Amino acid sequence: MASVLVASNRGPVSYTLGDDGTLSSRRGGGGLVSGLSAVDSQDSLWVCAALDDGDREAVRRGVAEPGVRMLDIDPEVYADAYNGIANSVLWFLHHQLYDIPREPVFDAAFRRRWAAYRAYNRAFAETLAAEAAEGASVLVQDYHLALVPGMLRELRPDLRIGHFTHTPWASPEYLHMLPDDVLEELLWGMLGADELGFHTWGWASSFIGCFQQREDSTGYAQGLWPSGDPWYGVEWRRHDTGKGRTRVRVYALGVDGDDLRALAHRPQVDDRLARLREEVGDRKTIVRVDRTELSKNILRGLLAYRELLTEHPEWHDRVVHLASAYPSRQDLESYRAYTASVVELAEEINAEFGTADWQPVLVSVEDDFTRSLAAYRLADVALVNPVRDGMNLVAKEIPVVSDAGCALVLSTGAGAHRELGKDALTVDPFDVTGTAEALHAALTMPDAERAERTERLAEAATALPPQRWFLDQLEALRNPSDRSDSRTHPLR
Repeated sequence: MASVLVASNRGPVSYTLGDDGTLSSRRGGGGLVSGLSAVDSQDSLWVCAALDDGDREAVRRGVAEPGVRMLDIDPEVYADAYNGIANSVLWFLHHQLYDIPREPVFDAAFRRRWAAYRAYNRAFAETLAAEAAEGASVLVQDYHLALVPGMLRELRPDLRIGHFTHTPWASPEYLHMLPDDVLEELLWGMLGADELGFHTWGWASSFIGCFQQREDSTGYAQGLWPSGDPWYGVEWRRHDTGKGRTRVRVYALGVDGDDLRALAHRPQVDDRLARLREEVGDRKTIVRVDRTELSKNILRGLLAYRELLTEHPEWHDRVVHLASAYPSRQDLESYRAYTASVVELAEEINAEFGTADWQPVLVSVEDDFTRSLAAYRLADVALVNPVRDGMNLVAKEIPVVSDAGCALVLSTGAGAHRELGKDALTVDPFDVTGTAEALHAALTMPDAERAERTERLAEAATALPPQRWFLDQLEALRNPSDRSDSRTHPLR
């Protein structure tokens, strides 16, 4: 039985099934992997889903890494839960991406997919309940598993349960597009947690706003605004479970500067950097690194670069836009179309402005972390202009890694803007002209000012590295400063 458990859709290891039937494994990285490494591995468990055939075959053969429990959920149930709800409904709601005249449509097919999402969450909750020691701490991750806290609370009321949302949280008005019963299930699922975490107070406040003056057939919840405490809370009352309180806290995830710099100075990155320098020459660079995710706003970024070249022809043959666009969710048609549009627009810019000796945009539409790190180091300007983003670690990574320092052009839609905005050039993500002018200002920024800004940006970016981010949440879950939020204490 484990005393610390993590639950997430994607786990710390993945498996590939070879043509000859052999299984090979690859271990991932990131904040959760780093954080859990600080906990006794004999006392911890990571519960995750089998994502593909290789993972499922590993489960069936009983192949597993110590401290990892992978769930072989029916592929159709998983597809409906993951693509049908998590990525096509909850992601679109929280990032406010719907084309409202056409979407969303909550019909019988949606109800079928929502039932799959419920079953997927139930599988996690039942596994966590079976594997957790008495009074264990459980940290549930992200919108894929939003129902788990409530389900787990019913199964194991003794547990300390936390949930962290890595995306934004939708505004109350936007979230209320969901059918009433589905919205109620989603919100009460989240309130099963003792602690809810978000990247910024903006996203936390959006969550709390969903409860203010909300009343329905099962209960009532009201936002709390305590003075002098680094948290907000939601009081709730239900006919079936009584009264309780869920704390809402903010943990602004940062980067581990030492680890990131070490990765960026490996020999293979040095080699890729040398090749990029040959392509770029002595020109300045504007760097962006994103998944081809609709919320990342890559197309408006390219339009802004085109407007820069149109309105400021002095930059012709003096700047190159290095754009890394990792293909994302290519099993969804809207994402395939978006990725194709990114490539098409980059080609149009090159055709319009390029010469025999100068290609204005060097775009890479592949998952190539080595190239991204090399581009980080080469960056004179970093362009991060999401429409809406939970945090956006690229905005924090580039200033930490850039060899000569970089000017950061950052949109107000990034969660990172709250920490980095005062030393970045702020843009409205929808304002193409404003973004073009910010790029011009960044390219002409004096070296001394750029160096000073980069130093402050890097300091802010590394304030809460992944391991500390994880352990702070675990500590808050184990030792809340106000014990009155216990489920056994009625509200006064």
